Amino acid sequence: MGLQRWLGKQLARTAYARRAIAEQADLSAFRKPPSGRLLAGLILIGSSFLIAWPLIAVFGALTVHYEEPLIILIGGPAAYAASWLVWSSGMLLAGAESTRHGNIFLKWLVRRLVEKSTEGTTQGAATGSPETPPAPTPEASTSTSSSTNE
Repeated sequence: MGLQRWLGKQLARTAYARRAIAEQADLSAFRKPPSGRLLAGLILIGSSFLIAWPLIAVFGALTVHYEEPLIILIGGPAAYAASWLVWSSGMLLAGAESTRHGNIFLKWLVRRLVEKSTEGTTQGAATGSPETPPAPTPEASTSTSSSTNE
């Protein structure tokens, strides 16, 4: 059993997945353009990741070039703290709207995963039988065997 199928079956047992399937969770909320506040918050959050590590790499290169360890000892934590401030500002701006959009996406993702992992098992689950294909009928087997004899 593949990881996707196993994960889907595990998720199918949760109330969250059952609710997502019952609500037919979709991404229609993303058709509206995001508010300016949400967009500004997401831009700040994204840029916070682009601030710290490249800046720390620059400080590391300057430390090696000038042979001055204080550059990285002071600049590294300062760059990291600055990125956290930018990230926090972005989270504050994005606010509850970002968590609402995140929940919409997660519900859709869980619904899709559960539906894909249980795609072939719904017939077997409804009848109580295992996932085996139906046995061929005698008419079907005789018609194929007679066509092979000709």
